[in-house]
Amino acid sequence: MERLTFSAGRRGPHNDNDTGQHENRHGQRGQSGQRRGGLLGERAREQDVRRRTQSQGSSPRDADRQRGGRGRGRGGNTGGGAERQRFEGGRNEHLGGAERQGMRAGAAGIGVRRGGHVGDRREGRGETRDGAGPSPRKLGYKTLEELSKQEPSIVAITLSSNPGFQVLLAETPMRPDLIQLVCLVLSKAFTSRTERGTRQHLADIIKESKFLGTTLLHYVGGMMSDSNPTRRSQYPHHLENILTILSEVLSIFPASSVRTVNMLVTMLQASVNTLRASGVDILPKIEEKMETLKGLIEHLQERSRKGTLRTDKDTYALLSDGDDNQGGEQEDFRNIPLYPTPEEFQQNHRPFLRPNLTSQRYTNTHLYLDTHFRLLREDFVRPLREGIQQLLQNEMGKGRNDNPRKMKRFDDIRVYSDTHLVVPKCTQTGLAYMVQFDVQPLKFVRWQNSKRLLFGSLVCLSYDNFESFLFATVSDREPKDLEKGLVQITFTEESRIKLARIQTDQFFLMVETTAYFEAYRYVLEGLKEQTEEDLPFQRYIVECSTDVQPPAYLRRKDVYNLSPVANPEHKNSIRPFSSLDTEAWPDMEELGLDESQMKAFQLALTKELAIIQGPPGTGKTYVGLKIAQALLTNQELWNNGDPAPMLVVCYTNHALDQFLEGIHKFLSDGIVRVGGRSNSEILKKFNLRELTHSQNFKRTLPPHLRTAYNQIYRQLCEEERGIKSHSMKLECSLKGVMRETFLQRFISDIHWESLICPPIEDSFETVKGKNTNVMMEWLGLGLTHFQQREPETAKGNDAEEAVEEEDDLIEIAEEAELIQAERMIDDGWTIGPRADRDDKKKGKVDESVREVEELMLAMHLDNIDVRVQQSDEAWQMQRDQRRKMKNKIRKEIGKSSVMTEQEENNIFDIWSLNLEDRWRLYRLWVTRYRIELRTKALESEQAYQNAVDRLADVKRQENLHILKKATVIGMTTTGAAKFRKALQEVRPSLVIVEEAAEVLEAHTITTLSNACQHLILIGDHQQLRPSATVYDLAKNFSLEMSMFERLVNMGLPYVRLNYQHRMRPDIARLLTPHIYSELENHPSVFEYENIKGLNTNLFFLEHNHLEEEIKDGRSHQNSHEAKFVVALCRYLLLQEYKPEQITVLTTYTGQLHCLRKLMPASDFSGVRVHVVDKYQGEENDIILLSLVRSNPQGKVGFLNIPNRVCVALSRAKKGLYCIGNSEILSRVELWSNIFHTLREKEQVGKALMLCCQNHPNRQVKASNAEDFKQAPEGGCIQPCQFRLDCGHVCPRVCHPYDLKHKEFNCTKNCEKILCNQGHKCTRLCHQVCPKKCPVKVEKIIPQCQHKQWVPCHQDPETFTCQDPCLKLLPCGHHCDSVCGRPCSTKCIVTVNLQLSCGHIQKGACFYKTGKEQPECRAPCKHQLKCGHNCCGTCSKCFQKRYHTPCARRCERLLICSHKCMEPCTRDCPPCQRPCENCCVHSKCMRQCGQPCAPCIEPCVWRCPHHKCRKLCHEPCDRPPCTQPCTKTLKCGHPCIGLCGDKCPSKCRFCDHDDVSEIFFGTEDEPEAHFIQLEDCGHIFESTAMDQWMSNTNQGPEEEQVAINLKECPRCKTPIRKNLRYGSHINRSLAEIEMVKKKINGKQSDIDEKRGTLQNQWIENLKFGEMYVEKEYMEIQEKLEKTYLTTNDLWIMENKIDFLIRVAKLLKVQKEKMLFTDGYMFRQSVSQFMSWLNNTNQKFTDQQVFDLQRELQRLNLLAELNARCNIADTKGQMSIMQSEVQEIRHALEMPGPFTELDQLNVKEAMKRLDEKFPVTGLGISEEERKMIVSAMKMPPGHWHKCPNGHVYVITECGGANQRSNCPDCKASIGGENHRLDSGNEVATEMDGSRHSAWSEANNIVNFDPQNI
Repeated sequence: MERLTFSAGRRGPHNDNDTGQHENRHGQRGQSGQRRGGLLGERAREQDVRRRTQSQGSSPRDADRQRGGRGRGRGGNTGGGAERQRFEGGRNEHLGGAERQGMRAGAAGIGVRRGGHVGDRREGRGETRDGAGPSPRKLGYKTLEELSKQEPSIVAITLSSNPGFQVLLAETPMRPDLIQLVCLVLSKAFTSRTERGTRQHLADIIKESKFLGTTLLHYVGGMMSDSNPTRRSQYPHHLENILTILSEVLSIFPASSVRTVNMLVTMLQASVNTLRASGVDILPKIEEKMETLKGLIEHLQERSRKGTLRTDKDTYALLSDGDDNQGGEQEDFRNIPLYPTPEEFQQNHRPFLRPNLTSQRYTNTHLYLDTHFRLLREDFVRPLREGIQQLLQNEMGKGRNDNPRKMKRFDDIRVYSDTHLVVPKCTQTGLAYMVQFDVQPLKFVRWQNSKRLLFGSLVCLSYDNFESFLFATVSDREPKDLEKGLVQITFTEESRIKLARIQTDQFFLMVETTAYFEAYRYVLEGLKEQTEEDLPFQRYIVECSTDVQPPAYLRRKDVYNLSPVANPEHKNSIRPFSSLDTEAWPDMEELGLDESQMKAFQLALTKELAIIQGPPGTGKTYVGLKIAQALLTNQELWNNGDPAPMLVVCYTNHALDQFLEGIHKFLSDGIVRVGGRSNSEILKKFNLRELTHSQNFKRTLPPHLRTAYNQIYRQLCEEERGIKSHSMKLECSLKGVMRETFLQRFISDIHWESLICPPIEDSFETVKGKNTNVMMEWLGLGLTHFQQREPETAKGNDAEEAVEEEDDLIEIAEEAELIQAERMIDDGWTIGPRADRDDKKKGKVDESVREVEELMLAMHLDNIDVRVQQSDEAWQMQRDQRRKMKNKIRKEIGKSSVMTEQEENNIFDIWSLNLEDRWRLYRLWVTRYRIELRTKALESEQAYQNAVDRLADVKRQENLHILKKATVIGMTTTGAAKFRKALQEVRPSLVIVEEAAEVLEAHTITTLSNACQHLILIGDHQQLRPSATVYDLAKNFSLEMSMFERLVNMGLPYVRLNYQHRMRPDIARLLTPHIYSELENHPSVFEYENIKGLNTNLFFLEHNHLEEEIKDGRSHQNSHEAKFVVALCRYLLLQEYKPEQITVLTTYTGQLHCLRKLMPASDFSGVRVHVVDKYQGEENDIILLSLVRSNPQGKVGFLNIPNRVCVALSRAKKGLYCIGNSEILSRVELWSNIFHTLREKEQVGKALMLCCQNHPNRQVKASNAEDFKQAPEGGCIQPCQFRLDCGHVCPRVCHPYDLKHKEFNCTKNCEKILCNQGHKCTRLCHQVCPKKCPVKVEKIIPQCQHKQWVPCHQDPETFTCQDPCLKLLPCGHHCDSVCGRPCSTKCIVTVNLQLSCGHIQKGACFYKTGKEQPECRAPCKHQLKCGHNCCGTCSKCFQKRYHTPCARRCERLLICSHKCMEPCTRDCPPCQRPCENCCVHSKCMRQCGQPCAPCIEPCVWRCPHHKCRKLCHEPCDRPPCTQPCTKTLKCGHPCIGLCGDKCPSKCRFCDHDDVSEIFFGTEDEPEAHFIQLEDCGHIFESTAMDQWMSNTNQGPEEEQVAINLKECPRCKTPIRKNLRYGSHINRSLAEIEMVKKKINGKQSDIDEKRGTLQNQWIENLKFGEMYVEKEYMEIQEKLEKTYLTTNDLWIMENKIDFLIRVAKLLKVQKEKMLFTDGYMFRQSVSQFMSWLNNTNQKFTDQQVFDLQRELQRLNLLAELNARCNIADTKGQMSIMQSEVQEIRHALEMPGPFTELDQLNVKEAMKRLDEKFPVTGLGISEEERKMIVSAMKMPPGHWHKCPNGHVYVITECGGANQRSNCPDCKASIGGENHRLDSGNEVATEMDGSRHSAWSEANNIVNFDPQNI
């Protein structure tokens, strides 16, 4: 496919600007593309795109792909190959005009930036064009030797990215010492365990090198013959290195390396035996490695013999053949795969699980890790497993015609049907895919707040009922895309491999599990990698010892200096002290701590595992920061060896930002924040990504990382360029209706011709040179068609099309957004440099995409102003009609149903299809287009992913470079799990976990490294607990218990903070003692002021209004509560509380949307609205709490969980107002106790008392939102009565805000006088009065004396009179403008028009006087040469000069059994459909009309009774078997077929009615056996069918001699496939092939004719290339096709002939015409060329006749123009003007140019020549010829003097002497072959252009192309 890409700046995967480096090579091609554009021109927008991009070219790689056809592809042949091959032949092999235009427009548009990483740090040096540098130098010995001393990661990255290493490996021979050194560095590189992508690439380099296959083999073999004892003693060490290399290569590439490795291992074994025999000690571990390697090789070879080892990606090949261990409790958890297996989806599968031990210790560490691994894995697997089991069971129970997925709601999964891959996406983490699913069943979903398809969610895709499946995770979601059914997913590595083998147009069923899989994956991988001996703090975590020791570092030295932590007044008084001595500690007052805080502070600093519980408002973060400050200011205690940072881990991003901001107050540098979405400006410069872009980082980065990055990045850019170019077009194909030219190659010839030639009743007008798009018209989307059809569909679609318009509402952090914010980890860990530049480039990229969309799409769905091209009446589609059209297109494009190929082949006239079938056919064409693009993109996708993985390895090393120098590293728990490998290398010795009680224990485990000496856990297990997906695991297996809570329950020492600093005492009473046994109030909370406007600071409003359930998910809403809370919030805002002081909390996400709809941003902007779970750790002055639950069943949901109640009731500082159903809540003991406390102070009731601040005696009881209307302005309903400064009285009712009315604007009318007329100001009192009076008064307009209403201040002379104009236009009609404006120039009154063609039709009046004329719509009806009447119109047939091709269908039956699909043809051409001939071995891929190559494979028709010994294409030499088939069907009944035939799909018992249906009459016999025809599927009784096939008298008598295939008796489908009838089929096919060859002509004759045409083409190449280059070069492409018919050659012969003749005309125009005449002549030639190049041009009798007549006209016109040019030169033009005009009129008049016209023009030309001789010699043409003949002078001897008198120069023809003209005495001749001034060659005598004084010049006079 073409490459429609547009450059927008530098090239980079995410920076799409062109460097310009390709301009020299390909820019010229782009320019020539414009020059070669031919005579027809292109659409204006295509020219615009071409102009903008013509100087930018594609990369060589892209160009190669364009020239190279289909590309490799890695599968999907079923879906793509056949389709592509089908449409390769004939015309369709070439690109459509728009596609060729797109290719010329430039390439690699959304291209990729080369080089850059961060500024110039990443720029490659010494690069030549196209990114290829000079030949790389090989790595030398010294370089390798220095490299061998580096860390393994450095070695691996350097070797894999340095081109010099590949050069070294290719060297042969190689010195032994160099071989040993190479093996040493390679074995060291493979010990790097963290850079998987790098190691894989390195193994690939080795596998493909000569080093492995040749050099190493010779080296190993040479060991046996080496007699040097010193070297022999060193060989065992080298052998170990070699074995390490071989093991790694074999494990990564098992299929492709097994042979080479086997040879090396065999040679190694022989060398080991020889060395051992000579006395060299071979270490046992070498022999053990050798045996392991040999065993693996044998295993792989066995798999290869069985055929199960196909590629390097078949990872199962490395598994053992042993039976699976059935004892789940014995199986090591490290062998359990992360992803579910097919076996787990079986109904009887039950995994082995152990509960989390919460009241006793674990017996060992392995059991501890095993328990948490299994529980955590089951937490995400079970919903998927049970959901799919339920789905499969449900489908089995439904009927075949049901669609159970769309009818049933599943508990554990979400199901998305008709899912298919849309477009590949290049992302920073690798290759992703946009997928489309059927969104129709999900219309009710609010995607902004829905938890569906969140980032990181796991999806499972299957196309075979989950017998196999693919796993992927959601990698990006946009709510707007989700509304269209689009989401971006990233496949797992194993699934990517499987995906490459699945056909590209496959539809899947997609199932989503609700679990956040990415977090599970990181933690599960971490648990697998965690070894028992490396788990820190096992004494406490596993054994639960309560004797907590001091940190190991304090046992060496325990002196702390806490003066930096102390209060300012005590900083100088505190001295260093021994921290382990409790008596030596400073007082708590000196440190600014209360009693419990002091205990926590001491515990944290003196115990290696410290647990601190902080109830709400007790200052957890404050104490945590004190602890962090103390540790950081005493780093010498815990950081005295290798520098190790402090790690701070928090559950949420908000908490992490808060904690790190606190640390920054006392630590100005050394902080690194990793991962997560930080909103802190303070921490921005400490973000890891920002740090990697700093100047200091560039200077300190190791050079090997810079080099590696440049090399890999260039490869990445190259691959991404290819993917993006295809993906952009894939995406465009779904954004609207594609232009037909882009689909031309995927539309059959007959359908293409039908499409572009609509029948007369469906044709559309041409307006001002632009056609309404033919594809839009065909799909019923043109102006007329859509208007007609729109009422038909309007009834059913109104509800769908209703667009909800809502006011600008308050911004609420949707729960989906909050969850995603916590899930998404900073991109800096992958490919950082590109990420921060995306915003800068986005505009340029979007512009390029828009250009492609404009070129490809006839209608763009995302374009707001969708318009259809319009007629003269300029009718415009209204907004609702445009919307309906867009909705219709979107609906149709989103459908998955496409027309089958069989249906397509049976269609002749696509305009006769109904609208539904047109769309199905359109979707088939688009599917083919997309399959080709997807197949081409496949080859780059894996290479891109590999480059991304390697680049991520390098980036990881760069990040480690920063992290190891950090003092404090901050991460979220999710980030810590994801980057656990980095933490293992950074080795933080001190870890602080904030919000530790909200984190699953497994998450905490993976955060810790074996270097950790000190762990501090801060949290509160009585607030929110960790959340598990499966309720059963949470409650019955204690999965939701955090390590924090478990260790507290096990009795480990901890401190609870007891003084709360947040809530006023009334609110704190709700927590104590109901939740916390004791909680003291700090003195500061007693000083809060009362809430204004209310009589209480705490209140619970009771109600019994029922909740409503949300359709999507399990959430709830309560509209009564929402309305009350919003009214109360508005009331509080009127009390002059700032919006930032109020937070609305709710317990369910469904209530969020309900609240948002009631809160316009104009009133509530700044008010925060949250769900309770996302507000832990936050606080505000006033909290409004909606509890939602209220139902007849008395269900309270999670309102019975004390932890959540604790969070909900503890967020308010000054005022807390709750609303809920106290009746059902009271059934929960906790709430019953809380209500008891509230009733003690009457803080619960049916109504909340509102108190007016201005009138305290006026109070309102508010029980619902309506009651707040009694305080509309926040006070009461008494009038305000305040006198304003303007003198008016305040019109409002009592309001507590703005009491002095400083901000109030008076809204009464202004009373000021503006002018002398006494007009009052028309504005409001508070507005500034206008300077000029705007009141309108009646005035007389001087120019026309009309009365008009004019603004008072305006002079009537300057006013435009608005009365209708009464003047008459020159045509006599009234002007349609207004009186004060100029009259219109174009009269649009409809009148009868006399057109130049002679017809009369209605049209706008202005056509009468203008040069422009409308199209004539009169039917042509001329009888064509074929005998049919022309179906065109007068305009379409160009006034009968070139007729519309005859559209009458032929439909004669061809030899192949297809109907002829050509329109009106005398001799049917060979069939253009794909050949349907096939056998069990292969399928013919040619067109049906071409001869098939016979299959010469042996015939496979055999059974136990007979066997055919002939070749496949020959008639079989065995009879059909008559024995019954012995097989049993799936239903358990015996097969009804015969031996040797395929079993029929029907059963005698299960499908009795179908089988026994009488057709031949023998079907109901009890022993009847049946044959199923493979071509159509119909079933017939065998004996009758055998008789039918052998009967030669099939059909009517006149058809008995016809050569054709036997047909199905029912449906007439030709029988081709059944082996039973192979003899009949092959005999018929042999006869058909003979006829085909006769129709197509002898190949030798065709080849001879082809050669003749090629020679003719070459002879005229220079001439054709100069004048008709584009069209002439296309002839060459067609002549080079593999297969051509005589008809094809006939068409090309005519085309060449006409093109040469046109070229000659254009030469005359260029050389012998005046500019004006030449311009007009070229327009006429362009019109002729458009006819000649018409896609329907078959050179029929009528077409040839029309072309020849028009060419005669052009020849005579050219002769006339040339004659005028000569006359103009001689100054005769004025005197022959009348004669010329007469001839020109005859040549340019409308209508056909008849033979009579031709004779008349020739006669007129003859008369003109007689009157004005063409030579200008004063003699006739005959006299001139006689004189030239008599003189017998060669051309170039005739000359003329300055006055035009002719003379001749003899001899050589050059001027060698002077003389005087005998007529005028002027100087003639000259000297030295130079004519004197004024003398020149007399061209009119003999046509020569040069003097014949030399052979070189003389040759020019004999130019063979001269006319």
